Amino acid sequence: MLKKIQSKDLQLGMHLHELCGSWMEHPFWRSKFTLTDAADIQSILGSGITEVWIDTAKGGDLPGETEAESAASVTEVLTAVAVEPRVEPPKPASMSDELKRAAMICNTAKKAVVSMFREVRMGNAINAEAAGELVEEISSSVLRNPNALISLARLKTADDYTYMHSVAVCALMVALARQLGLEEQEVREAGMAGLLHDLGKAMMPMDVLNKPGKLTDDEFRVIKGHPVEGHRLLVEGKTASAIVLDVCLHHHEKVDGSGYPDKLKGDAISLFAKMGAVCDVYDAITSNRPYKAGWDPAESIRKMTEWSNGHFDERVFQAFIKSIGIYPTGSLVKLSSGRLAVVLEQSEKSLLAPRVKVFFSTRSQSHIVPELIDLSHPGTLEKIVSREDAAKWGIKNLDALWAS
Repeated sequence: MLKKIQSKDLQLGMHLHELCGSWMEHPFWRSKFTLTDAADIQSILGSGITEVWIDTAKGGDLPGETEAESAASVTEVLTAVAVEPRVEPPKPASMSDELKRAAMICNTAKKAVVSMFREVRMGNAINAEAAGELVEEISSSVLRNPNALISLARLKTADDYTYMHSVAVCALMVALARQLGLEEQEVREAGMAGLLHDLGKAMMPMDVLNKPGKLTDDEFRVIKGHPVEGHRLLVEGKTASAIVLDVCLHHHEKVDGSGYPDKLKGDAISLFAKMGAVCDVYDAITSNRPYKAGWDPAESIRKMTEWSNGHFDERVFQAFIKSIGIYPTGSLVKLSSGRLAVVLEQSEKSLLAPRVKVFFSTRSQSHIVPELIDLSHPGTLEKIVSREDAAKWGIKNLDALWAS
């Protein structure tokens, strides 16, 4: 039976069903679990959450409660369900507004994924459904503004890569699923698959996973085992959907059959696994890794286009480009005036004409007063003539220019 109680009355052995408050406010990656550690109770009390729902059929109850009090709890549950408001779709937000929310989501999501991986390493089973709130927050942010969270999640340190990569791929999968016109439930499934696709890395040796140099053949064979390990963990948890299981196992397959672990080819690879392959590679090559710095987003799209023939499904890859742009947020470009600009966000009118911030003159080789330009606006004479390498021009604060 579900019962709402005060957080201060929580005891070990109780089964949490829901924490009353936003996922952003509580300190866990999931909200349904049995309390076995006093530190978890202290974390809930310290988070400011004053009420929780417990399930007395799965765990302990308040001592000495009367039948009348139990009946009142049942009435409260039924009343809460009856008056639950219909959730409205998130309203569109500007890049600057959503960046603020996305920064909080990324910070909380990273802690959640760290906690998830830690539990796996401790031998605990993972309840995939319990990550639903996290996926919902990420999905809502992408719906409000598809550029903000995806771009921020790319700005991970080498130490954060394993955890933030899961968050980034979740967001990329959500954006791609919507671009492909999938049903909203499938969009959520795609997001969940992105979040959990690398769960098997929790079982990889840390010295290999975080090695700062090139892996040996033996080390690479070990790392190539992470899809199978992740799939095993999710199967043991008994809550992951067929889509989540498939993406976890097959996101390293390639359409030419040269991928792993099963060397699947062409149509033998599911749509969702093909989506996972594209999103996984894009975030990997644009992120700072222990052994290399990330590539510029636009350069990464160019490289992926060169590989797309044997690596990616063409329809999925083209939809991916439409979802993030030929010049994704954070790309450094040169305009026809000779000025340099950083891409802020995409235009609905043209993939070739995003909104940019001009900040550097190649003629005077110096920074200039920043200027915002919508290249898709009628009458705008400027256009992008090339991608540029920030190091070539001595630019070191590129991300700060678009993320501020």
